[in-house]
Amino acid sequence: MIRNSHTAVLERNVTFTDVLVTEPYEVAWSSEARVFVRTLDLSGHIEASAEISPDGLFWIPEGTPPVTLAQAGLLSFPLRDYGQWLRVVVRVSGETPSARVIIYLALKE
Repeated sequence: MIRNSHTAVLERNVTFTDVLVTEPYEVAWSSEARVFVRTLDLSGHIEASAEISPDGLFWIPEGTPPVTLAQAGLLSFPLRDYGQWLRVVVRVSGETPSARVIIYLALKE
């Protein structure tokens, strides 16, 4: 049997200087996910994590430790047992913080 999969681009070429929170994405049909954050430009370092929600309105940390990156490139982390809704939170910090990112959410059934 072939598994169903879907990759969503949550953010594309977005520049931010503090915290970026993606729009909620409904994921109840999937059993596993992988977040990819591609950093195109970076001044400082970024930290990425996921948040979960039962309804897409109220959010809590998913529980996976944040993943960090100190230079432009790609970071990723897997997720399981997350329920109905996911969103990604990316924070940039440093002396003059700025990041330009593309954020993907890869889902499998």
